[in-house]
Amino acid sequence: MENFLLIFVSIFAGYLIQKANIFSKDAATTLNQFVIYISFPAIILLQVPKISFSMEMLYPAFIAWIVMFFSALAVLFISKMMHFSKEITGALMLVGVLTNSSFLGIPIVNAYLGADAIAYVLVYDQLGTFLAFTIYGTFVASYYSSEHKLDFKLITRKLLTFPPFMALLLAFFLIGREFHPAITSTLSSLSATIVPLALVAVGLQLQFRLPKDDFKPFGAALFVKLIFAPLVAIIICEIFDFHGLFAQVSILEAGMAPMITAGVLASMAGLAPRLSSSIVGYGILVSFVTTGFLYLLF
Repeated sequence: MENFLLIFVSIFAGYLIQKANIFSKDAATTLNQFVIYISFPAIILLQVPKISFSMEMLYPAFIAWIVMFFSALAVLFISKMMHFSKEITGALMLVGVLTNSSFLGIPIVNAYLGADAIAYVLVYDQLGTFLAFTIYGTFVASYYSSEHKLDFKLITRKLLTFPPFMALLLAFFLIGREFHPAITSTLSSLSATIVPLALVAVGLQLQFRLPKDDFKPFGAALFVKLIFAPLVAIIICEIFDFHGLFAQVSILEAGMAPMITAGVLASMAGLAPRLSSSIVGYGILVSFVTTGFLYLLF
């Protein structure tokens, strides 16, 4: 219960701060940078080495990529059937496909499944969602926006120098090893900042404007992200007979809200900025209900 209270209080506090103009306009960016450069690497180094290396550890990443693949196909199909513009299609290919597997995924999964599930969340996020955001997201933004050109060297450099990804590679080499108590304590303190800071940043970025012309693409994006995607994850787990904690984590992660950073990328690329922000904002609120239903399925 306290985890959900923290989630709502943090988001609501960020939203009030946004409306009251208490923080600077780039406050959300600053908070997210702290999380990405300090909090996130700390929790990766703290949790991933605790995993017993096995194929099971990689299953969440496998499920993540399959879910995103079919979600992208669903977005393309719906966009074609409803004759969405190239701009809107590009926006939906980002916010309707990429999931908020870390900033919201970590506190929500922790609330439902406990701290032991966080390691699988990190694998789903880093080897699944993050890689997709870096490679697929950059490609989509470049393809659907005439202002951007494909730069595969830039994509590779961003991937290899992204702090959480670097921390993940280091954590893989540390699997099975125990840290000195002082190091563990430090990592624990730093990783504890990820939830409040990330969720306050979410509140600072929430946008709820939704013109009538955006109803159809808005509904399509949330349908694919919050209903279709977790359904695909459930089907995959049934086909491959996946059971246990990693399967539950993967299903919950597939049904998380749209990735905030994907909305930022869509806006930066000029892909329906107002629509993208609305999908992310409303998606966060609706996902609290849909992930609750997914948990009941377990």
